[in-house]
Amino acid sequence: MSTENNYSAQNITVLKGLEAVRMRPGMYIGTTGIDGLHHLVFEVVDNSVDEAMQGFCTNILVVLEGNDIVRVEDNGRGIPIDIHPTEKVSALELVMTKLHAGGKFDKKSYKVSGGLHGVGVSVVNALSEWCEAYVHIDGKIHHQRYKLGIAEGPAKLIEPNGLPYSYSPNRQGTVIRWKADTSIFDTTTHNYDALSNRLRELAFLNKGLKITIRDERLSTPKSHDFMFEGGVKSFVEYLNENKTVLYKEPVYFEGTRDEVEIEVAIQYNDGFNEIMFSFVNDINTREGGTHLVGFKSALTRTLNEFLKKSKHSKKLDESLSGDDVREGLTAVLSVKVPNPQFEGQTKGKLGNSEVKGIVESFVNEQLELYFDKYPDVINNILEKSVLAAKARIAARQARDATRRKNAMDSAGLPGKLADCSEKDPAKCELFIVEGDSAGGSAKGGRDRKYQAILPLWGKMLNVEKQRIEKVITNEKLQPIIASIGAGCGNNFDVSKIRYHKIIIMADADVDGSHIRTLLLTFFYRYMTPLVERGHIYIAMPPLYRVSYDKKYFYAYDDAEKDRILSESGKDIEKISILRYKGLGEMNPDQLCDTTMDPNKRNIIQVHLDDTVEAERIFTTLMGEVVQPRREFIEENALLVSNLDV
Repeated sequence: MSTENNYSAQNITVLKGLEAVRMRPGMYIGTTGIDGLHHLVFEVVDNSVDEAMQGFCTNILVVLEGNDIVRVEDNGRGIPIDIHPTEKVSALELVMTKLHAGGKFDKKSYKVSGGLHGVGVSVVNALSEWCEAYVHIDGKIHHQRYKLGIAEGPAKLIEPNGLPYSYSPNRQGTVIRWKADTSIFDTTTHNYDALSNRLRELAFLNKGLKITIRDERLSTPKSHDFMFEGGVKSFVEYLNENKTVLYKEPVYFEGTRDEVEIEVAIQYNDGFNEIMFSFVNDINTREGGTHLVGFKSALTRTLNEFLKKSKHSKKLDESLSGDDVREGLTAVLSVKVPNPQFEGQTKGKLGNSEVKGIVESFVNEQLELYFDKYPDVINNILEKSVLAAKARIAARQARDATRRKNAMDSAGLPGKLADCSEKDPAKCELFIVEGDSAGGSAKGGRDRKYQAILPLWGKMLNVEKQRIEKVITNEKLQPIIASIGAGCGNNFDVSKIRYHKIIIMADADVDGSHIRTLLLTFFYRYMTPLVERGHIYIAMPPLYRVSYDKKYFYAYDDAEKDRILSESGKDIEKISILRYKGLGEMNPDQLCDTTMDPNKRNIIQVHLDDTVEAERIFTTLMGEVVQPRREFIEENALLVSNLDV
């Protein structure tokens, strides 16, 4: 028998300690990109927040030091430093170097917790070039240092001299400091704003907890304190800050049922979009779960019960749907569950079946009590929900009419679409091009096999100010909806998209920026999974063409143009500079070389890193309230200095 076919015990590899984490980091933090890098910070912070949830921590400090070092401090109880009875090492070394070791399992030290798998801080340690822990207990400082996840020696007592942070004799708590491993992560440079957004979220979810982030990488360090006494009520007010609300104070209630702590805040605005965030033990359950199902069911049921008793019942021949009652709703649901069942380490969805009934009955009772006490509030909500129901019915009729129209058209695709021949969506690109002239150039410069062109004309609809029936019947948006082929709004099915790259190609001027923003608003509001899954891109056409000696160079901004001129070393009088006023000025070959050819083009993939801030930005830029938009433009005016204004 050939030795190559032998399979024996010697072929079995045993990974010791934290080796498995270093070999397969994606299994523990999702990605080795910037999100994974930030995940390390949140794993450490979550441990400090767990201390806060038990009432032992009131302050958390996150510091971005120079050289990509991060430090997280808290004033909790401190990681235990006594020797573990069976493992024969300090509890500190155990939780820092062993997977599935922690105080979250027996429910004696932590009634509820976000870090349930006991892998958080040990994963941070495993994926760092070095890591160190400082524990302040009873006026003493215990310190241990690790390299690539392995302790360099036992934990030991140290003096306060030379500590990399401020010290006071009565200090209590834990300090974790680390430098992410550059051989594992694509980047080790942290984003202050992205971290701030999550820390703000955690402060909202923990009333009275102060979380501070400080950036010491700058010549003048900057910092921000987050503390909200109103909890999720303050969160909803923050989300609705630039919106016109139907009533002043958010509906707010909290309580405990069957050991599940529930905190809810809801407030309606005059918009048409639903903003809903759900959390379990401070973890953002982006994919929802049983707690969110229970909340939605209670809201729909309660509003339908009140509708039957109201003057609005005669205005509608059918019950309110879930979509009807959530139009214009801003809601935050936070639950604390003793034994949550999450899907994987990233904890995107709650699976506990019992939580649905607990949340549903509690929310139903509390809403009834509130609406009985404040009849004006429920009257305003019902009035809006009935209008939403009528709009839903109108939208359904519009969809039926569109389907009938498409059924008569054998292709079912808009006439202006120049489709590609490739049938595999993963290989196909759709260019949404501003103007018929640019569309003609794009059609001439494309690769017909996998690149499709859809020209747009006229002013786009601002969907931020419109209901769904106006969107799906709009003559500018209908071609986009039909070309992508996956529906729109609640009927959108991302698995049916006809192109995996949808590229917005507009002029590099103010008008082009406006069109890009309108299209991004449409995709974010009515085809959200396209943005979430990274299917949306922005083309980057050049601003200039510099030519001399029968050679052409393209510049995408003024700085690049100046660099080309300085490097040319030619007589300035013999250099020709063409400032493109629009894509239509470029012939097909030029458009292909600069904007469409995958081997030469520059395109930007649109990411949805923070849904809270994305919501606020779209509301600010595209909403009805003018003042926040004016302030945003004034604050960011310098960023558009390269545009043709």
